[in-house]
Amino acid sequence: MAIKKFPKKLKGVVVSDKMNKTIVVAVEEVKKHPKYKKYYTVVRKFKVHDEGNLHKTGDRVEMIETRPISKDKRWKVLGKKEVKI
Repeated sequence: MAIKKFPKKLKGVVVSDKMNKTIVVAVEEVKKHPKYKKYYTVVRKFKVHDEGNLHKTGDRVEMIETRPISKDKRWKVLGKKEVKI
């Protein structure tokens, strides 16, 4: 099996930080219905590895796809994203 050359990167909001070295990140995606042409929002939640327990609920983070760390974790935190106003 070939190694991925360019792993996926996603941005989202931390919705839970209650686990040790793990955060849950919600990623929103806007899709368009193929038949009715209506836009709707899909929210997916990912368990993400946070080695130092640095990120708290409400933080915006960027994450990168990685090898499986546990049963559910396949993502690592790259860093915090500051909100631009």
